[in-house]
Amino acid sequence: MMLRRRPPVPVLEAASDGAALALPDAGAGIPSALEQLLAKGRLRATLAMLGPAFVAAVAYVDPGNFATNVQGGARYGYMLLWVVLVANLIAMLIQYLSAKLGVVTDRNLPEVVRERFPRPLTWGMWVQAEIMALFGVPLLPAGLITGVIASAILWLQTRGFRRFELAITALLGIIFAGFLYETLRIGPSAHGSLSGLIPGLSGTDSLYLAVGIIGATVMPHVIYLHSALTSGRMPCRNDHERRRVLRFERIDVIIALGIAGLINMAMLAVAAKLFHTPALSSLDSIPAAHAAFGNLIGGTAALAFAVALLASGASSSSVGTYAGQVVMAGFINVRIPVLARRAITMLPAIAVLAAGMNPTSALVLSQVVLSFGIPLALIPLVMMTSRRDVMGVHVNRRLTTLLAWGCALAVSALNVYLLVSQLA
Repeated sequence: MMLRRRPPVPVLEAASDGAALALPDAGAGIPSALEQLLAKGRLRATLAMLGPAFVAAVAYVDPGNFATNVQGGARYGYMLLWVVLVANLIAMLIQYLSAKLGVVTDRNLPEVVRERFPRPLTWGMWVQAEIMALFGVPLLPAGLITGVIASAILWLQTRGFRRFELAITALLGIIFAGFLYETLRIGPSAHGSLSGLIPGLSGTDSLYLAVGIIGATVMPHVIYLHSALTSGRMPCRNDHERRRVLRFERIDVIIALGIAGLINMAMLAVAAKLFHTPALSSLDSIPAAHAAFGNLIGGTAALAFAVALLASGASSSSVGTYAGQVVMAGFINVRIPVLARRAITMLPAIAVLAAGMNPTSALVLSQVVLSFGIPLALIPLVMMTSRRDVMGVHVNRRLTTLLAWGCALAVSALNVYLLVSQLA
């Protein structure tokens, strides 16, 4: 039996003009919310449907990505570019499945798991998801300025999902603009970049960074979040309308995560061009990278790097806090004020900084730990989207299921190999 769907959300805020689309009562001849939106034209409809994947994409360019990409480029040049590309392709598949679950069931992944799994298991999954979310909180920008910006963005979420999506998208645009400038200004090697797309590693240390890059790119908490962002966002009368909404979701995922992937590849390629030298290959901190930008390129490049980092920290902090709300409410049906959660999630960052630990090394370690959480989120997602009693006619195709299981097994195998290598 399929999951019972919630009553649909009554309005969708249009991206283009801010007008609300009312959901009329079902009846012959009355256009649905989707039909009203499509009547405005395909371009305006597409713009209105973009958003959820952009919120998720911000987690793919958080300060952890800065740390792993800078270290990867400095130590190994362009060698790990293929890891960034593969991780981004995996992310596209995973985030689409999460968006699909939300559209089809009108529930998010934690809620579906709570309805289908025993209570002890759902509590256990909640605990691990909260731990993963804490590791996903940025360490470097956890100061007052970022805390204030993140709190303001979270306040926007209470005023309507569209305002929150647009704020996050604007910050993603700032990050993109910063690294577009760096790329054009510095000019990474085209030949080196192409050679870096050929798979290869150089010992256990490069594997450690590769796993960190995967952990920084595929974030477990946004696997849970994306389904919440699409759940009930566009009311659908039938499976035909759900299928049309899913087409928009695919476009959303491809554009948003495509931008995130370009940012990550630009980060690593710029670091390879500037820092993969005998003098700088041991560079191991984001502050040192910022100083090197200023010394080697000039103040404008250093400023672009700093502004992109600030935008990354503020946006990913907001998204991480929101994801924590979804996880707690979904798995154990408990809610706490979002600003209180924001204050709690800052504690690990403050503790790390107060203890005098190297923030960049701690960030890289956190991304490696996050990679261990990917299968714990991905396996339930693949299980649920592969069940006809949950998804109905929108159940995964066999090839999609095989690819998703392959991603889960590949990440798990990398983690096991890394663990054994570190202990040997």
